[in-house]
Amino acid sequence: MTYPRKAPPIYVTQPLLPPLEEFIPYLQQIWDSKWLTNNGPFHQQLEHALCDYLGVKQLALFTSGTVALITAMQALRIAGEVITTPYSFVATAHSLLWNGIKPVFVDIDPITLNLDPAKIEAAITPQTTAILPVHCYGHPCDTDRIQTIADNYGLKVIYDAAHAFGVQSRGGSVLNHGDLSVLSFHATKVFNTFEGGAIVCHDAKTKQHIDHLKNFGFVDEVTVVAPGINGKMSEINAAFGLLQLKGIDEAIQKRKAIDARYREALAGVKGIHCLTGTDEKVANYAYFPILVQEDYPLHRDALYQKLHDNGIHARRYFYPLISDFPMYRGMPSAVHSNLPVARKVAEQVICLPIFPALGSEDGDNIISLVAHN
Repeated sequence: MTYPRKAPPIYVTQPLLPPLEEFIPYLQQIWDSKWLTNNGPFHQQLEHALCDYLGVKQLALFTSGTVALITAMQALRIAGEVITTPYSFVATAHSLLWNGIKPVFVDIDPITLNLDPAKIEAAITPQTTAILPVHCYGHPCDTDRIQTIADNYGLKVIYDAAHAFGVQSRGGSVLNHGDLSVLSFHATKVFNTFEGGAIVCHDAKTKQHIDHLKNFGFVDEVTVVAPGINGKMSEINAAFGLLQLKGIDEAIQKRKAIDARYREALAGVKGIHCLTGTDEKVANYAYFPILVQEDYPLHRDALYQKLHDNGIHARRYFYPLISDFPMYRGMPSAVHSNLPVARKVAEQVICLPIFPALGSEDGDNIISLVAHN
């Protein structure tokens, strides 16, 4: 069935934007101070505000989540091999290549779609120095089992928490697990600063080292202690983040309502499986992935095309697997037989649109397109 659309296309997400007039006073302060970057007052305020909101001890802002991931590896002096997931956005593995580190791909758990702890130990070699799991779709990894493995083998754990803003498990913020956690504040995320990211760490000494690394390694005007990068967040991005933080709880509640509507309406649709988290005390409803299984009347790609033909720009997150891209597919860990669960999920997944401004009529049209064939 095709629904004629006069409205613009509906994309899988839409950036959260407050009223422009509320942002103008922040810009006026920047224009008045002429302090555009380099740890300005808005930058400092946002770091403190995010620590309070997220329930973490230390947080260092970055220009993007990818630069934060690259810097996290530098901060912990990671080298050799790192165990990670093939089922993620490419930045997860790219951050390793940029540091001269070899990714070792391990299959995912069929329920959570996160890195499967049961498969990690078999992938550890004398060259393994760390584990890089992803809280996929914001659903927490099995942090206890991963930490136990890391402790047993003397490995570092860096979490790619790009999807996990504000997520809490039974043990509190998921960002407090591992040695470091990395957030993304890209425009597509639940909380955005246009572009941006952050590294969460446990102590002031580590944060100071990270702050040096994101500013070329400078300690003072004449002292450089590390081969750092320019990863600083600007005052404009930080000011926007402060404004965004005021409305984030309301935005997440709107996402929650859309999530509930999808689940209720699709629960009885044969061949459509709605993923659920297993350990969230507080979720952020960052994505709404469905798996199009064998008993659904259409193949996943046919449903994907049907949605696109009707102006619904759903996404196949994550397809292809990272391990299938040219720079990775020749690696021993990327062979098809090593990643059966990830490969099956990548062939079935579609993420439906979910964002605070998604209207009920548009939501009903999306549901009808999925439910009726």
